[in-house]
Amino acid sequence: MSTPQPQGAPRTASLVDLHGRSPWSVLPPLCLGFFMIMLDTTIVNIAVPTLIKELGADVASVGWVNSAYLLTFAVLLLVTGRLGDRFGPRPVFLVGLVIFTLASLACGLSGTVGLLIAARAVQGVGSALMTPQTMSVITRVFPPAKRGAAMGIWGAVAGVATITGPVLGGLLVPLGWGWIFYVNVPIGVVALVLALRTLPSLPTHARTFDGIGVALSVVGMFLVVFGLQEGSKYHWGQIWGAVTVWELIGVGVVVLVAFVLWQRHLGDDALMPLNLFHTRNFSLANFSGAAVTFAMTGIFFPFTIFLQVALGMSPLHAALVGLPGSLLSGIVAPFAGRLSDRVPAKWIVATGFAILTGVVFWLSAVIGPDTPVWHLVVPMAFFGIGTGFLFSPLANVATSGLDRRNAGAGAGAFNTNRQIGGVIGSAAVIATLTSRLGVQIPAAAQQQAATLPEQAREPFLHAFQNLDFTAFAAGGVKGFSLPSSVPDDVAAQIQAAALKAIDTGLSKSVSETLLLTVAVLALGLVSALAMKAFVPHHHEPTAPPAEAEAAKVQAPA
Repeated sequence: MSTPQPQGAPRTASLVDLHGRSPWSVLPPLCLGFFMIMLDTTIVNIAVPTLIKELGADVASVGWVNSAYLLTFAVLLLVTGRLGDRFGPRPVFLVGLVIFTLASLACGLSGTVGLLIAARAVQGVGSALMTPQTMSVITRVFPPAKRGAAMGIWGAVAGVATITGPVLGGLLVPLGWGWIFYVNVPIGVVALVLALRTLPSLPTHARTFDGIGVALSVVGMFLVVFGLQEGSKYHWGQIWGAVTVWELIGVGVVVLVAFVLWQRHLGDDALMPLNLFHTRNFSLANFSGAAVTFAMTGIFFPFTIFLQVALGMSPLHAALVGLPGSLLSGIVAPFAGRLSDRVPAKWIVATGFAILTGVVFWLSAVIGPDTPVWHLVVPMAFFGIGTGFLFSPLANVATSGLDRRNAGAGAGAFNTNRQIGGVIGSAAVIATLTSRLGVQIPAAAQQQAATLPEQAREPFLHAFQNLDFTAFAAGGVKGFSLPSSVPDDVAAQIQAAALKAIDTGLSKSVSETLLLTVAVLALGLVSALAMKAFVPHHHEPTAPPAEAEAAKVQAPA
């Protein structure tokens, strides 16, 4: 129910009439939908070695299983935020939920990596339709004094789902990798029933649709991501004819610059109204959100490969390494959300970034082929604490300066930039990992060769020539063969040395790849420290009187 206000006081953007129902009643379907969305940003990582084996793919191809999802998710968030303003958050959320649930079923039924990538792209469309509506509804339904607590639950869902992805994946992969997608179907059905019953029909606004902006953003992001992710496959040289990887990336950057200029030209009718970024904290929250999502991709993709290949863990055991962190994230996030209503959110966000920066650097330092498991569980527990401090306070900072007219566009912009961090993170981490594998595995092979008898060294090093080192991310010594003339006892020595070289080279490659994530998190920390220190709801914008009256909405029967 709307909060009474003194006569003549302006109505705030968030107050709506739910006809006696508590605003908390809208959270279950929103949180279930958002749980699935965030779960699927990381759940695939635990299945990477399995997908490589069972679908006959390489690291770059399986990387596109994540990137296709993140790419369609990111580039469509701008237009789906506007769709929520135009048609209302409720119908757009419902359509997205149906698409996501059906696409999840299609993912599980895919028999080839190409079909899986296509289904994941469709799944990203559903995610893009739902995500801005979750933030928009919370912003418009909850009064300012309670919004931080609501965002705390929203943030807890984001943090727990992101970290739980690998854990749940580890439980499901032994049943068949398709189950990491089938699990969404019953959750989606429950969320749909709850959404039909509880989500209110909010006022809409006439909006124009920027087709040129959509085309520029999609083309620009695709060219940049394709170039980064596939660069190592083409040895960072020519792709088609005279077109090189760097030229492709350069064209993508130019197209994205054209997109920004076009958005500036359109003003308030733009997909991403640039005047939103005139607010300092909104701009910094967008950058920080991108850094967080980059970190999630930047740690889980290489880390799960390391656990299963270098340490020989099963998917379930690898997943359990992150279980304490997942639990702690769920405990910390609601507390952080409520705290952001009482103290400046910048300090909460900065604390989270400081923890994550230290934790990922810690992991990078301890990773090795003989690392005890508890040396990894402890920092991952702190990783969960760090993420718990970030999601809800960041969302609170980003939305606190928005009025209801721009709630959808603002939520779309924030989530777009957050997901762009994941897209770029996925591409950059895969590029870095594949590049380091090509350096570190041959270097480790040279070291191992020195431990072999002299007559075994030449066939050992010869066997490592012209191998696709990224294939070792599936485990074993696939593609490693020796001449039949090599005696059996010598061949056994060589095979053992080869496994040691692969484990050592992979461990070093993962360690070096994590340093990229450390650098991005450090930039996120600087961004958080640059925010203005204020309690968000003390700066709530007011809506014009006519729009305040329109905020009285009908809840669904």
